[in-house]
Amino acid sequence: MELLRQQMDRTDDEMEPCVKANRVGRESGLENVSSGSSSALPLQLKAMVRIRSKYLRRMRPEHGASPSSPEPTTATRPERSASPHRRKGRRRMSRVMFPSDRKKYLPKNRDRSRVKLFLFLFFIVVFLQVYNAIENLDDHVEKYDLDGLERALYREVFGQQETLETLMYHLNDYLSTYAHQRPLVLSMHGASGVGKSHLGRLLARHFRSVVGNDLVVQYFTLHHCPLQESPENCTSKLIRRVTKVVTQAEEEERIPLFVLDEVELMRPPLLDMLRTLMQPKQTNEFLNVVYVLLSSLGEEEITAYYLQNASASGAEQLLRQTLGKLHPLWEEPGVEIIPLTLLERSHVVQCFLEEMTDEGFYPDPANVERLAGELAYHRAGGKEYAKTGCKQVVAKVNLL
Repeated sequence: MELLRQQMDRTDDEMEPCVKANRVGRESGLENVSSGSSSALPLQLKAMVRIRSKYLRRMRPEHGASPSSPEPTTATRPERSASPHRRKGRRRMSRVMFPSDRKKYLPKNRDRSRVKLFLFLFFIVVFLQVYNAIENLDDHVEKYDLDGLERALYREVFGQQETLETLMYHLNDYLSTYAHQRPLVLSMHGASGVGKSHLGRLLARHFRSVVGNDLVVQYFTLHHCPLQESPENCTSKLIRRVTKVVTQAEEEERIPLFVLDEVELMRPPLLDMLRTLMQPKQTNEFLNVVYVLLSSLGEEEITAYYLQNASASGAEQLLRQTLGKLHPLWEEPGVEIIPLTLLERSHVVQCFLEEMTDEGFYPDPANVERLAGELAYHRAGGKEYAKTGCKQVVAKVNLL
């Protein structure tokens, strides 16, 4: 190798005049001089020149060293660039790998965060509060024994399945708490003989047994406000009685019940007073009250709707529009309108059986069918609906 380098150095000395001549030829544009000088060189010399230039390019230092500079030592020799595969491998291996036989120490208890503990305690407190609130709701409803009321209504009121479901839904929802934003107003409408007054008597009887006789008021329009009495006087009497009852109920933390029957006979001053009592902006004792209004207003609309649809569901909106034209009381958002359905012939038969049993007569099926056939009926959809409901049942049984 050393001999090869010495030979190459001598070749450089011999070629230096030729190289200078070639450079001058290129600068002056004389290509024939360069071609002639290059053709004059021997083949072996050309090969040595190519080999020397090839190795000099590889061995040339990075900082602009001349070709004749000495060969860089091992310490100063630049490293060859690594291949792309090696670079990727090195990058992958640059992560710190923990040996599997070394122990990993967990943080001490004093270094752990206490946020999880407080969050866990917070969830426990919230759960206990919600559970306690639910238990309080159940306890408040149990004071009124609504389950017993529902059983009594389904046992003694015939043919009003949808009406009773709606009634019990509103009572359960309202009586589950004591504090309210407005009183509960249940306006129940139906044709004659479908059981409005009977339903009001059952409600009053049940609430007297659970909240006391003093917190339940049954108001019959013709009895408490005769036609010869002025409506202003009737209004003042009713407002004084309502005030007395709700004040006592507030002291006992109970919800009173007012059953107002024959509302269709009430004169405008009484209806205006009732509308005032149903407003939300009042003292607390006037907000925790249940009003049940029983009326035959809208009887024709309910009958026509039921004969056409064979159901009273969906008649609330039609009934509200009709009643709103009579008085703005029924346009209040807190008034729940509940229509009572017509009674079928099978329901009338049940009324006869119960009345005959109460009067001590033997309920002969043939006699019962004969009495039921004497009533007038609407016929629609293959069914018969009693025009007067069970209103004439008592009179016919008394004739036996």
